[in-house]
Amino acid sequence: MGVLDGKVALVTGAGRGLGRSHALAMAKEGAKVVVNDVGVEWDGTGQATGPAEDTVRDIKNLGSDAVANYESVSSFQGAKNMVDTAINTFGKLDILVNNAGFLRDRMTFKMTEEEWDPVVEVHLKGTFNTARWFMAYLRDQAKAGNPIKGRIINTISHAGIIGSPGQPNYSAAKAGIACLTMLWAREMDKYGMTCNGICPLARTRLTTQTDAVSGMFAEAEEGKFDEMAPENISPLVVYLASDAAQDITGHVFSIRGGKMEVFQSWQVLNSIDIGRRWEVSEIGERIRELGDLGMPPIVF
Repeated sequence: MGVLDGKVALVTGAGRGLGRSHALAMAKEGAKVVVNDVGVEWDGTGQATGPAEDTVRDIKNLGSDAVANYESVSSFQGAKNMVDTAINTFGKLDILVNNAGFLRDRMTFKMTEEEWDPVVEVHLKGTFNTARWFMAYLRDQAKAGNPIKGRIINTISHAGIIGSPGQPNYSAAKAGIACLTMLWAREMDKYGMTCNGICPLARTRLTTQTDAVSGMFAEAEEGKFDEMAPENISPLVVYLASDAAQDITGHVFSIRGGKMEVFQSWQVLNSIDIGRRWEVSEIGERIRELGDLGMPPIVF
């Protein structure tokens, strides 16, 4: 018996890396999987059916079932087709894992529209597109008296939580997804759906292409625990997708190797209230009472 027996999952970007790992882990726990992948390179160029087909083959070799889908998450209609593929093939859809994405890094003062727009489109708009159609399906099911314990698991990034120099497009998109994660948890709570996010630290095509951090993701020495293996992330995704996680929603988790953490959303750290309008000079005199206002530290 697996914790996802009888469930149907849609995993975007499931042809390689984290998405492939998630799809296989879900299949091992009994889920049937729609394997979505356009088959692009790490920078969004090209297209191939092979990655999705490979994952489908490996899932079937595990004794579960899967179907490939080659739509782009950046397409509103394409995202609907993904959801429809699950319903038409397996009769329903219980779980959505938003994972698809690519990078086009550049410092902000050098970035072009051609580097900004596609990255924001695939990450932020793509996450919205798939969730929009899945949430509409769940709402219709609930209204028809057929409630499903729906799950959305969004892939965020530490870049979206603390910012990553040289990745303004990616960081902004991931920050937007973090906000949507909390928002969707509130919007869909009455329909029995949960929504959570993960900030994975693992070795993928994307992390090894980022010069500033690529050294962090080197493979471990033989015989030692490989804390950067993408397979380390998937158990959390599987658990959040299970019925046991019905009471967990609206949170963003970080996971690296064996270390799991949960972030808190934006909160007021300190405050000063003088009970009237501030004068500019008064702000200058008192603003530092709020705390250390220099560059925030980066903590992993």
